[in-house]
Amino acid sequence: MMNTDKIFAEAIANEYAPKDTSKVVALRKLDWNAKRPATIFAYSFGIGAALVLGLGMCLSMQVVGKGGILMTGAGIILGILGIVGVGLNYPIYKKLLRTGKEKYAFEIMQLAREISESAE
Repeated sequence: MMNTDKIFAEAIANEYAPKDTSKVVALRKLDWNAKRPATIFAYSFGIGAALVLGLGMCLSMQVVGKGGILMTGAGIILGILGIVGVGLNYPIYKKLLRTGKEKYAFEIMQLAREISESAE
């Protein structure tokens, strides 16, 4: 049986251990460089799509605007566009993340190997 308390304690200790070596800092920067474009896109596009969805809901329920068939129709169309945007956000994020990881994979693996070899 695994000793989960020991694993948990080691994970916490690793979090607080000093990691100011230049290789570890470089590894963190490379990791962030690989993930940053996907993360920024996902937040920006997700917020935008959610706002479009919300505006569409407000227009179609006549909370905003003068009402009428034109405003309701525009609200329904905007709502559908927002739903599509929210639905596509995660698959696009995963594709961008995969692309970023592929771009930096060699450097990250090489640096991680160097760090793990020097730790032994």
